[in-house]
Amino acid sequence: MRALITGANRGIGRALADRYRAAGHEVIGTARDGSADAVLDVTDPGQQRALAESLQGRSLDLLVCNAGVYLDKGQPITGYPVQMWADTFAVNVTGVFLTVQALLPNLRASKGKIAIISSQMASHTRAPGGSYIYRASKAAALNLGRNLAADLRANGIAVGIYHPGWVRTDMGGQTAEIAEEEAADGLIARFAALSLDTTGCFETWDGRAHPY
Repeated sequence: MRALITGANRGIGRALADRYRAAGHEVIGTARDGSADAVLDVTDPGQQRALAESLQGRSLDLLVCNAGVYLDKGQPITGYPVQMWADTFAVNVTGVFLTVQALLPNLRASKGKIAIISSQMASHTRAPGGSYIYRASKAAALNLGRNLAADLRANGIAVGIYHPGWVRTDMGGQTAEIAEEEAADGLIARFAALSLDTTGCFETWDGRAHPY
C-alpha cells in the first residue's frame, strides 16, 4: 500500500506514518517546514501542484488529510481576530480540498481512500462554547468530507471523516485522554474498514459512529 499523510512531522500524523512504515507500507509524509518526506504547505496551490507533479503516474491507495491548526485555543470572546479565522480555515478546510484536488488522479488510479481528520468538536452535539474558529473549521471539514464522498463514489473512492480522540499532542495537551500511538492504531483500523458501503461516515478513532 502507498499512503500519503499530511502533517506527518509530529503528533498523530507522525504516529500514523511510523505505524504504516513498521507494517511495511510505503508512506509519503508531508510537512510545511520540510521535516517530513515532502515539503507541503497545504494552503499553497503552487506547492500542491509541485507535489502532484512529483507523484505523476504513481497510484495512491490512501490519502490522510491530517494537517491542521488550533489557533484560537483559550481565546476570550473579545478575541478571535479576523486573520485567525482566515488562517485556520485556509489549513483546516481549504487545505483539505486542495490536497484532494491535487492528488485525485493518483487516487483514481487505484480507487484509493481518503481519510479526513476532523474532530468531535465538529458535531452539533458538542457545543459547550468557546473555540469558535476551530469548531467551525472542523464542522466545515466534516461537511466537505460528506460531499466529497457523494461526488467521488462514482470513481470508486471512499471518503471517511474521523474524530481521532482527545490525544496527548502539542495540540491536545498533556491532560488529554489517550496517547498518539493508541489513536493511530484505532485510526488505522478505521481506515482499513472504510469502503464504498461506509463512505461519508463520521466515526471515532475506536469505531463508534459519531453524530453529525
